[in-house]
Amino acid sequence: MKPIGSNITRTLDKGAELVCADNSGAQKLEIINVKSRQGRRGRRESAGVGDTVVVKILRGDEEVKHQVFDAVIVRQRKEFQRPSGLRVKFEDNAAVLMEEGGLPKGSVTKGPIAKEVVQRFSPVGKIASKVV
Repeated sequence: MKPIGSNITRTLDKGAELVCADNSGAQKLEIINVKSRQGRRGRRESAGVGDTVVVKILRGDEEVKHQVFDAVIVRQRKEFQRPSGLRVKFEDNAAVLMEEGGLPKGSVTKGPIAKEVVQRFSPVGKIASKVV
């Protein structure tokens, strides 16, 4: 996992509901843990674009429903600032499911993907339909 230079505002806490942005069979996800954050003791863990989280599938196909997967946040509603000064925000909060080994579970994504995610996770960029 590579670092990203953007100042990402992390607003997705545990319990936040996300849309699944790939064709893995899942539709709605819930964050149950944040993996890629080191914080202070007693502080709530939160995630932003490009962070790795553990999610539970709330709605989707019967074969993946109620299972637990790792995922990468690819879109968030709260705006964040890029090093160029440009502020970016999306219409929804979305994630892409990941398999063990760092490869995406689906074969194509739905909707735009943030450029910061592609810089950090290049396999997600290979299946992205549009990078913003």
